[in-house]
Amino acid sequence: MIALRLAALLAALAAVSGAQAQTAATLGRPVGPTRQVDPKVPQPGQGQAGKVFPLNSSWVAISLNGKPFSGERPSFRLDDQLRATGFSGCNTYATAAYPLRDQGLAVGPFALTKKSCDKGTMAIEQAFLMALRSSGKWDIQGRNLIIRTQNGGELRFERSL
Repeated sequence: MIALRLAALLAALAAVSGAQAQTAATLGRPVGPTRQVDPKVPQPGQGQAGKVFPLNSSWVAISLNGKPFSGERPSFRLDDQLRATGFSGCNTYATAAYPLRDQGLAVGPFALTKKSCDKGTMAIEQAFLMALRSSGKWDIQGRNLIIRTQNGGELRFERSL
């Protein structure tokens, strides 16, 4: 069990350290006057259709793998410092999240509160956190953020205020 946790931690650190090498220009932040970016060349955090991950935005979960969330829905907010925070169904969480090249998304390990809820709520929370942690790609469609997991799942959000 300890070896499994260590392997997961090392994999997360490798993904996060690779993502930290991105510059402000590649995340959709303003580029200084001394550096020119070719708009025809996709940048990390920018998709092939020129989409840039919407930093400083809040999202509320709609569905996980096509199944709608009921009750108090999980949330996701990513600030301009690449800190993701939100509500996971029972607890609140914080993590690092890095938009990557070709609309990739890397999410680090979670820091969670330790509130206990009923079994059904905890199962939903666990599924939400696993989907978010195993994120692979993201897309924006209208007012929706879609995060596709590495194993083929889909986590769908709608923009919130």
